[in-house]
Amino acid sequence: MAGERSITTLPEQVAALDSATQARLQDLFAITRSVGRTVPPPEMAPWIAQAFGTVAAVESQIVVKTLNRWTLEGALFNSLRARRPLAQRAAPPDLGAGAGQDPFCNPLTATPADTFGRIRGHEVITASNVAKYDGLHAVIILPDHNPLAWSAAQVLDAFATAERWLAAAHAANPPACYPFLMWNCLPRSGASIVHGHMQATLGEGSAYARVELWRRAAAAYQQQQGREYFADFHAAHAALGLAGQVGAVRWLAHLTPAKEKELVLLAPALDADLAGVVYTMLRRLVDALGVQAFNLAVYLPPLAPTAEDWTGFPVVVRLVDRGDPGSATSDIGAMELFAQPVVTFDPWSLAAAIGP
Repeated sequence: MAGERSITTLPEQVAALDSATQARLQDLFAITRSVGRTVPPPEMAPWIAQAFGTVAAVESQIVVKTLNRWTLEGALFNSLRARRPLAQRAAPPDLGAGAGQDPFCNPLTATPADTFGRIRGHEVITASNVAKYDGLHAVIILPDHNPLAWSAAQVLDAFATAERWLAAAHAANPPACYPFLMWNCLPRSGASIVHGHMQATLGEGSAYARVELWRRAAAAYQQQQGREYFADFHAAHAALGLAGQVGAVRWLAHLTPAKEKELVLLAPALDADLAGVVYTMLRRLVDALGVQAFNLAVYLPPLAPTAEDWTGFPVVVRLVDRGDPGSATSDIGAMELFAQPVVTFDPWSLAAAIGP
C-alpha cells in the first residue's frame, strides 16, 4: 500500500488499517470519494488534451472529500484543478524592491510604538500596528527586507520577542489574555508590506473564533470519546504515513487543510524547539516545493485563567501555501469562504517533502 499512497486511495488505506486504528480514524474523519464525469464535444478535444494531458482525465475525475467531524473543517481534493487554465500571470513581486525605503526598514521613525513601548529582540523589533485587527496588535519586524531571507536564529528571535510582547501587552491590559500569532508572507497572503514581518494580537472576552472552534472540538472529543483529541488527531495521520515527530514537536500533513500544503505542528510550548522545527519546515516548503507566499498561524492557550477548559490544548502551528505570487487568479473563492476548501496538492506528496 505504501507505494500506492495518495489522496485518491485514501478509502483503501483506511480499510487496510487494523480495526482499532480504523475505528479511531473514523471517529475523527468522514471520507467520501466520488467521480465527476463530463461529456466534452469533439471540438474541445485538442484544447483539453493540451491543457489537461488527455481527454479521459476530464471525462472521469476522482474527487475525495474529507471532513473533521469535530471541527467541521474539510477539503475537496481534485488534482486536475491544478492544471486548469488560469488568467494571464501578473508580474511577480520584486522581493528586493523598496529595500531601505518601506516603513519596516526604518521602524523607529516610520512605525508607531505601543503605549508600553517597543520590545526588542537580538535582531527584531516590535511596532504597534497602525491599522489594528484588535485593541492590542503588534508587528514583529524581521531585519531583512526580503521576506524569504530569514535564518533559524531570526525565527527563534521573532518567536521569543512575540512571547515577550504578549506578556507586556497582558500586563498593560490584564483582561486581554487570548493570544494569537501570525506570519503573512507577500501580498498574495494578505501582507500589505513586502518586508519580512510577523504579527501578534491579544484579545479580550474569548479566543478568536477558529481557535475557540479547535478548543471546543478537543473538549467535546475528550468528553464523548474519553480520549485526548490531539493525541488521536496526530495518531490518525501517522497511521496513514502523514505525520512524524521532531523531539517534542509533532507534525502532520493535514487531511482537512484550509488550503494547499497545510502543515500542522503540535508542541508543548512556544520555545526554541518549536521555532527550530518551524524554520526547518518553512525552509523545506520554500526550497523544496517552491513556496513563496504563505500564511502561518500559532494557536496558544490564554495567558491567564479563564472560564473555558483548555486542558491538554497544545501550542498549535498551522502553515499553508498561498500559491503563485505571480498568478492573476485568486486561490480563494466562494467555495473557500462559504463552503469547503478545494485543494489540489496531495498530502502524501507534502509529507514526503517535509519528513526526514
